[in-house]
Amino acid sequence: MAEAYIVEAVRTAGGRRGGRLAGWHPADMAGAVLDAIVERSGIDPAAIDDVVMGCVGQGGEQGFQIGRGAVLASKLPESVPAVTIDRQCGSSQQAIQFAAQAVMSGTQDVVIAAGVESMTRVPMGATVALFAQAGLGGPKSPRQEERYPGVQFSQFMGAEMIARKYGFTREDHDRYALASHQRAAAAAERGDFDREIVPLAIEMPEGSELHTRDEGIRADATLESIGAVKLLAQGGTITAANASQICDGASGVLVVSEAALKVHNLTPLARIHNLTVTAGDPVVMLEEPLFATDRALKRAGMAIGDIDLFEVNEAFAPVPLAWLRHTGADPERLNVNGGAIALGHPLGASGTKLMATLVHALHARGKRYGLQTMCEGGGIANVTIIERL
Repeated sequence: MAEAYIVEAVRTAGGRRGGRLAGWHPADMAGAVLDAIVERSGIDPAAIDDVVMGCVGQGGEQGFQIGRGAVLASKLPESVPAVTIDRQCGSSQQAIQFAAQAVMSGTQDVVIAAGVESMTRVPMGATVALFAQAGLGGPKSPRQEERYPGVQFSQFMGAEMIARKYGFTREDHDRYALASHQRAAAAAERGDFDREIVPLAIEMPEGSELHTRDEGIRADATLESIGAVKLLAQGGTITAANASQICDGASGVLVVSEAALKVHNLTPLARIHNLTVTAGDPVVMLEEPLFATDRALKRAGMAIGDIDLFEVNEAFAPVPLAWLRHTGADPERLNVNGGAIALGHPLGASGTKLMATLVHALHARGKRYGLQTMCEGGGIANVTIIERL
C-alpha cells in the first residue's frame, strides 16, 4: 500500500476565552496556519490538492464552510478546494486520517489537514442553543429517544461515569491536572513549543505584539489552588480546573505522498503508520479511546510498550487516567508536554494541534513511534500512530 507522510505540523498558541486571540476571526486564524504550512514547507501552494478542515461550531463566523473561508483568507490560490468536517473533538484528527486516506489511495498527493475553533466568537453549543431558542428543535430525534429514553448525551456526565467506574477521586483528578500544568510550563520554558507555534499578531493596550505562548498555562498552579475550584456537580469529582480549558486556536498538518516528496523536494517529519476509528457507548461516551487503542495496536501488530510517546486528549482528567489504567502504558510517556487541561482544547482544532505537538516531541526526544487518541461526542474515538523519520 502507498504511504502517507507528514511534512509540516503547526499550531497557534492557545488563547483563553475572551483572551489574547479573541480579536481574530476564525477564518483568518485558520488562514494564517495555512500560510505558515506553505511557507515552512516550501510547497508550491498551487500543488495543494485539498484542504480538510475540522470545526465543531459550524455557525456564525464559522459557518458557510469555514474550510473554504480559510483558503480565501489565506495566500493560497482560489484554485485550492476545501471541505469542513465535524467529528466533534476529533474533527481535525479525522481530517488527518481523511488526508492520509486520500494520499494512500492515490487520488491526491498533497493535502492539508487542519482545524479551527474560536470558542470566544462561536461559543460551545451555540449552534444547538440558537436553533432551540428559535423554536427549531434539537439534535435528539424521536427514534433516538425510543432507543435511549430519557438519556441526556452529555460529555460531562460521561466523565463522571468514568470516574465512578474506575474509582477515581477528586484528588486523583486534581493531581493529574497539576501535572499537566507543570509539564506544559516546563515545556514552554524549554522552548519545546517554539517549532510548532505560528505567531499571531495581536493588539494590546501597550501596542501590537506576537502571541506565541499558550495563555492557559498556570506555572504557579498548586494542588491547593486547583483543589479550591468548586465542583461542577454536587457529589461529583469534576471541576473547571481538572477539565480541558475553553480555547481559541487553529492548527494544521501537511500530508503528502512519496511521489510528492520527490517532485517538490520535501523532507518528511513522520510516516503515518496506522489509522483507526471506532465507536461505542454514546452515553458514557468518553471511554472509547481505551478500546480504540486496543484495536489500533492489534491492527498495527504492535504492543503498548512499542510506542514511545502518547497524546491522549485531556477533555477531562478521568479520560487519560482510565486510558492509562486500561492500557498499562507508562505514564511518563503520556502528554509529556502537558495537555488540554493546561494548554486548552479548541475543539475542532485539537486533533491537528495534538499531532503538531506529538511530531515535534518525537523529534526533540529522538523517539520513534507516537500514538494519538481523542474521545469524541457520541462515543467515537480516533487513533493515529506515526513513525518519526
